[in-house]
Amino acid sequence: MRKGLLKKVKRIVVKIGSGVLTSEDNGINPFFLSGLAADIAELRAKGIDVVVVSSGAVAAGRQALGLPDRPRTLPQKQAAAAIGQSRLMRAYEEAFSGYDLKVAQILLTRDDLVNRRRFQNARGTLDTLLACGIIPVINENDTVVVDELKFGDNDNLSALVTNLVEAQLLLIMTDIDGLYTADPRTDPSATLIHQVRAITREMERGAGGSGSSVGTGGMATKLAAAKKVVKSGVAAIVFAGKVQGNLSRVMGGEQVGTLFLPEGESMNRRKHWIAFTLRPSGSIHVDAGARDVLAKHGKSLLPSGIAKVEGRFDRGACVKVVAPDGAEFARGIVDYSSLEIERISGHKGSEIELILGFRYGDDVIHRDNLVLL
Repeated sequence: MRKGLLKKVKRIVVKIGSGVLTSEDNGINPFFLSGLAADIAELRAKGIDVVVVSSGAVAAGRQALGLPDRPRTLPQKQAAAAIGQSRLMRAYEEAFSGYDLKVAQILLTRDDLVNRRRFQNARGTLDTLLACGIIPVINENDTVVVDELKFGDNDNLSALVTNLVEAQLLLIMTDIDGLYTADPRTDPSATLIHQVRAITREMERGAGGSGSSVGTGGMATKLAAAKKVVKSGVAAIVFAGKVQGNLSRVMGGEQVGTLFLPEGESMNRRKHWIAFTLRPSGSIHVDAGARDVLAKHGKSLLPSGIAKVEGRFDRGACVKVVAPDGAEFARGIVDYSSLEIERISGHKGSEIELILGFRYGDDVIHRDNLVLL
């Protein structure tokens, strides 16, 4: 199955964790980067586009600040990133130049992907770089980022980048072999799971935190990233990145790491953006009839099916759509503000103009702007 799936892959995103990229003294490991460059050069020779999402800037810069451990405060982290980012890119340039490959630095914040115009600009830049045979190296812009603009971790960023560049595969290189039945650091009977058809709540509950002093994510964040991409019809593989040549083995179809199989049909870029990139500003609770129409028939949300509105938001905001049992089952972009929706709730679309004095349309959320979760 793996080999058949991988034969169709023409563009991949490779996420590299700090625990893989750095050595014991927390400096950038040149031997790892040299091996990575060799593997990527082999993939490029086969016509496969490669986008790298790389951690490591903070780890690379903290020594210059005299910090014995991971930075604890936001200013320390930003200062370490400011120092380390240039060192990180210099290391990439030196390693990849040996294989006649050029790299380009891309720094992003969540706001760059939330804003639709900036999202499209980032996509255009990346498409141009790939067309020119250049390897984009993407990282979160830690030097300026604040909590409300954070991706949370680079695992999440890699999932969003997979959608941004329309890659067919996400590869997450980490310091563990893949997903185990239990935490192998504490349970000697734990066994590696080679293939996952569906990410269950039990898997998510059992996933551990970061096992590294330089990383910010553990298996839980990797499961969350895999869940985002498989729901959009893209496969993901989590595997041990420190083992030299593992990237080539994975792409060759060997049973390395854990393969997360795609679920259902591929979700288009815009709907993936709505579902996983935008942050909801509020919630719309619907009745059972509206839930069935949305979930089973792919229709738009009309005001007649709305029972309650939570939060304050403007037209164009992303909101959760909640069923009568309190569970979120969809997400979408609204055509009316929260105050306007409260006034038209329970009414027919034809009555909107009579109530508000104007009408953008009959739908509160058009089906093209609605994603079932």
